[in-house]
Amino acid sequence: MNKILLSISVALFSLAAMAQVVDIDPISGVDYGESCTALLVGKKASTDGSTMTSHSCDGNYTTWTTIIPAKTNEKGSLDTIYWNRFKSEEPHDMRGVTIKGTIPAAQKTYRYVNVGYPCLNEKQLAIGETTFGGRKELKNEDGLLVIEELQRIVLQRTSTAREAIKLIGELVAEYGYGDAGECLTFADKNEVWQLEITGSGAGKPSALWVAQRVPDDHIGISANIPRISTVDFNNPNYFMYSADLKKRAKDLGYWDGKEPFKFWKVVMEDGKKPFAIRDYFILNMFAPSLNLSMDMDELPFSVKPDRKISPEDAISIYRQQYEGTPYDMSQNLKVAVKGDTIVSPIVNNWMSADFRNLINAVKPETIAFQRTVGVCWCAYSHIIQVRGWLPDEIGGVMYYSVDNPAQSPRIPIYAGTTELPAEYAVCGQKRYRDDALLWRFREANRLAQVAWGKSRESMESEQLRLERKMFDEQAAVEAHVKSLLEAGKNEEAAQYLNNYTADFTGTAIYAWERLKRKYWAMFGRGF
Repeated sequence: MNKILLSISVALFSLAAMAQVVDIDPISGVDYGESCTALLVGKKASTDGSTMTSHSCDGNYTTWTTIIPAKTNEKGSLDTIYWNRFKSEEPHDMRGVTIKGTIPAAQKTYRYVNVGYPCLNEKQLAIGETTFGGRKELKNEDGLLVIEELQRIVLQRTSTAREAIKLIGELVAEYGYGDAGECLTFADKNEVWQLEITGSGAGKPSALWVAQRVPDDHIGISANIPRISTVDFNNPNYFMYSADLKKRAKDLGYWDGKEPFKFWKVVMEDGKKPFAIRDYFILNMFAPSLNLSMDMDELPFSVKPDRKISPEDAISIYRQQYEGTPYDMSQNLKVAVKGDTIVSPIVNNWMSADFRNLINAVKPETIAFQRTVGVCWCAYSHIIQVRGWLPDEIGGVMYYSVDNPAQSPRIPIYAGTTELPAEYAVCGQKRYRDDALLWRFREANRLAQVAWGKSRESMESEQLRLERKMFDEQAAVEAHVKSLLEAGKNEEAAQYLNNYTADFTGTAIYAWERLKRKYWAMFGRGF
């Protein structure tokens, strides 16, 4: 890379790094619909016996997050089904939202965390999500239910993964599924399950779906590709599925009735493999002894990790950029500085399409785009830990983040939390809003990308400092709440958790405000 190229790149990247990336890159055509990553950890695969699920919502989705309280409904009440709630600016914002229909309401519901894709209820049922799209001809918008509404409903009405999957099966059979292919990753106090679901094509709307349990000593991954392979129809302890699955698949011409029934082959567009780099990278990272390869026809659905996985390990997955591997986008971007060869400080693995195209125009194939795990177009992400030996209020804990998970800090939100600070209820995706939680972190994050080589150490050290603080304080926080619950002081316990999340949020915001000012001082007049 010569000096002229470096100068052009600095100017271009300084502008491009500040822009919000859209779902489809208009220049390179990269599909940012590859928009989620979800890791599952069984209780015997974790360091402390907890189960885990997770989710990165990578795209232009809402970032507002609220707590929806439990409710008692009158007999005969109806539950309204909405479409397009996941891109509204605030919870009450109904612009572009469609009322699709109604179903009978539950008499009583559980409290849950409501975000773009609802994720945790007061009974420690946790859900992650990824979209895989699948065969376009299977989508039937005459179906009533979309995936985020199914997540909401089961969080309100069920307390285990099996109950949730069973209810989803009943609902889509009766009312139809109107969404594209989706995967839900469930964690409860004992088990983790992966559900993959699509529409059923033309005619009366229903669904094709299979759920597979991840063994207790395994981990699993979903990254926008269906991964459930051969279905064991005689093993209800590990498989659940739609009642007429085989018949529908055969009638649609996706299964010949003779070969093994591989669900991914039924629902995926022809010619695609059931995994990509993210799936391979994460499974191989935790189970290198298996010698997995990108050349394989299939990866295992789940793997036993070579060592047990901690919450910190799960969090670290969302910071991964493939550095030091053949998929590192910065590997060919070296410059000579005082006799040393280094990666240019303006380079990072979230380079804009303009930046990549400019470099590749000067020297073709210098940067091969890779979809990293942590991305700058992330709306929000969470890792949820479920611990059945603790009271529900503190057993379920979500480590929450907005914007790029490779840059932003994690904030703890417990299953017993009943209220979040005001900035959580404002989405920052549609426009700049200084009252939105997203922008309290996005400003510093984008400034850091102007010269990541110069800002990285300070941002990552602050990120890890807050992570250590969160885990160092955890035992004391939970012991105090447990003592309040044992004394019957439930409201006081809830308020303590509310205050703890609010205080931690304030600490994180302050830290990122300091970083923002530091980076303006570094980059405001050039560097």
